[in-house]
Amino acid sequence: MAELAGNERKRNILELQGIYKDFQGLEVLFGIDLGIKEGERHAILGPNGAGKSTLFNLITGKYLPSRGKIFFKGKDITGENPFKLNRMGMARSFQIVNLFSTMTVFENVRNVILSKNKIYYNMFSLLSRMDGINTHVEKVLEQIGLLERKDAIAGELSYGQQRALEIGLTIATDPQLILLDEPTAGMSSEETRDAVKLIERVSEGKTLVIVEHDMEVVFSIASRISVIYYGQVLASGPPEEIRNDQKVKDAYLGEEKE
Repeated sequence: MAELAGNERKRNILELQGIYKDFQGLEVLFGIDLGIKEGERHAILGPNGAGKSTLFNLITGKYLPSRGKIFFKGKDITGENPFKLNRMGMARSFQIVNLFSTMTVFENVRNVILSKNKIYYNMFSLLSRMDGINTHVEKVLEQIGLLERKDAIAGELSYGQQRALEIGLTIATDPQLILLDEPTAGMSSEETRDAVKLIERVSEGKTLVIVEHDMEVVFSIASRISVIYYGQVLASGPPEEIRNDQKVKDAYLGEEKE
């Protein structure tokens, strides 16, 4: 059995085993078992209060599970420091825009890259490596469509551009696993369409886990979907399987039985 579990971890870049979480007696998650395969675009669906954001916070080290284990690239990372997880190849965005609002777009991305490379504000280390850093920053900005706005103050960008910049901060460390928490929340239809194209572009060749309420976004991006309902995995499978799952229709999509 232990050998089987070890083999399973080799197949999954991320694995959750028997995850429980309660907050001072308030139980939020009840035995979550979930595997995310390398290169997969995996969406997590569920109504408000289902435990989706709590799950993200457990994976990325903000919270410690009450019970259970989390594995990343085969290594037990349960309760690991978020900064260490980032350096291991995991990066996330947040449901609320989280930027250095008084800095320029360029400076925002550069700060992340400097931190990833453990480069601090020492004049000599910066001078010797700044050309490479700047090239990396411009590559990220081009990827997210903000190169022409590199000198703009982040807090003065449109909402859609701010969300794009936050995704840029997430991918600036070149992670293997990208976690996006409600990346299209509060966006207009046009901004959402642009965000979907951006997410598809930046997640190419990487593993993506996304929490998202917009069903159209989920079904256009995800190669696999897991539905969380009252702190448990109600269903997990390819989009069409989830779309036609009667339990999911009843619990989440609000459709009547045929």
